[in-house]
Amino acid sequence: MLDNMPRGTICIEDIEMGMTRSLRKQVTDRDIEMFAEVSTDRNPVHLDDDYAQDTIFEGRIAHGMLTAGLISAVIGEQLPGHGTVYMGQTLKFLGPVRPGDMVYAEVKVVDIDHAKRRVTLETHCAVDGKKVLIGEAKVLAPSRKFD
Repeated sequence: MLDNMPRGTICIEDIEMGMTRSLRKQVTDRDIEMFAEVSTDRNPVHLDDDYAQDTIFEGRIAHGMLTAGLISAVIGEQLPGHGTVYMGQTLKFLGPVRPGDMVYAEVKVVDIDHAKRRVTLETHCAVDGKKVLIGEAKVLAPSRKFD
């Protein structure tokens, strides 16, 4: 299940401080299996119920980078959107995401350098209102001048 705002592009000329965009996605077993396949990260904490029960998580969890990928989806599809170039991202993982969890991913504009087309975004993901990931992204935003 994916619930998000309209996709597209917000050019640097239209980006404003405090702008936010978000999406919600339920993380499924299939998502975790596909991420393991594509990333080749087959750590049993993600894939093996019996193994995961004996870890600090007491059950299977999604890959942290799968969760972080939802931030990338908001940036690449909504704010700034299509044509955005990722320059950097910091991540701090605060809690696990489990199969079946509904993840809310949000980005917020906290700094804009119009001359260089650079935007800094505060980023986070939450489950049931509790942040599970926080960070900051730096991106190069698209511009109407380069269409």
